Amino acid sequence: VLHMDRNDYYGGDSTSLNLNQLWKKFRGEEKPPAHLGASRDYNVDMVPKFMMANGTLVRTLIHTDVTKYLSFKAVDGSYVFSKGKIHKVPATDMEALKSPLMGLFEKRRARNFFIYVQDYNDADPRTHQGLDLTRMTTRELIAKHGLSDDTIDFIGHALALHRDDRYLSEPAIDTVKRMKLYSESLARFQGGSPYIYPLYGLGELPQAFARLSAVYGGTYMLNKPECKVEFDMEGKVCGVTSEGETAKCKKVVCDPSYLANKVRKIGKVARAIAIMSHPIPNANDSHSIQIILPQKQLGRKSDMYVFCCSYTHNVAPKGKFIAFVSAEAETDNPQSELKPGIDLLGPVDELFFDMYDRYEPVNEPSLDNCFVSSSYDATTHFETTVTDVLNMYTLITGKVSLRFT
Repeated sequence: VLHMDRNDYYGGDSTSLNLNQLWKKFRGEEKPPAHLGASRDYNVDMVPKFMMANGTLVRTLIHTDVTKYLSFKAVDGSYVFSKGKIHKVPATDMEALKSPLMGLFEKRRARNFFIYVQDYNDADPRTHQGLDLTRMTTRELIAKHGLSDDTIDFIGHALALHRDDRYLSEPAIDTVKRMKLYSESLARFQGGSPYIYPLYGLGELPQAFARLSAVYGGTYMLNKPECKVEFDMEGKVCGVTSEGETAKCKKVVCDPSYLANKVRKIGKVARAIAIMSHPIPNANDSHSIQIILPQKQLGRKSDMYVFCCSYTHNVAPKGKFIAFVSAEAETDNPQSELKPGIDLLGPVDELFFDMYDRYEPVNEPSLDNCFVSSSYDATTHFETTVTDVLNMYTLITGKVSLRFT
């Protein structure tokens, strides 16, 4: 495997930048102010995402043995925005009974629903209570438990982590499996959230894979400008050219930016990056948290996400916090669109705005041997990304990837 990258760092879009690199990207020639501390103490993710502790990505990392090059730490808290305030997300029947998100009778109904989900086992019809979740919609299952719209909102968006409300008309089995993943992930590290995150930021992931690749004889070439994919007379890929040299190959795997004529735009992501000197207010002084702002609470078509980590995950110097607000862009003005999330952060030292287009491949890999990934979406965890990677693995190798069930 030859891995070429036009950048002088690993990871492409999902890298982590130090302070100087961050300034260069967003502020050009300007230098970062001295009071922010040393540049090397910062690792600011360009695609901020957490990992579900029991999710497919973590299982993939364990399976590939890349975990020996990585250290993880649990994320302190998972919150949901409701009626102008943030609340800890209840994930178990016991937490549901204590949550201020619901009134007394609603808590009992929610608890019964959580118990049904926790006990549900695909292979054991006795746990189904006579319901066929492959045919029943999520809306019908929730109606059967008599839950209110507000409760449905946080269950669908903060526990099942759906991005919009389409799931209500889809089979309930998907939502139940997503809720089970959430509670299994929560139980795995006994932390305050179901998420984990690598020390020194997400840029550690591609670097760990680079080390593992080297062990197996792979070669990395960073700083290779204008990587041009070459095709033969039949339209099949035959090599990649950079700086006048062509590396011959039979297959190319790349992100959408390397093959712009084989992808289509499917949307855009709006994002804000904030450097702060305090944790997010009203979140128990948590040093790393996620807040989900469900679409309905904001009058949007899809959810907004706030994500914060700090020096405890080695992504900033002591006393500094990095927060991100991201959403599927619905306007061309990230400043005003992301305001509900930014308002939750309190005072910020520095604020950057970014917007990028999302693409998906439209080529037929069996004809041209080009395997193009989809762009990163606005979600705050890696489940959608890793599904894309496993599907690509099957297309490239012809083997069914390890389906982690």
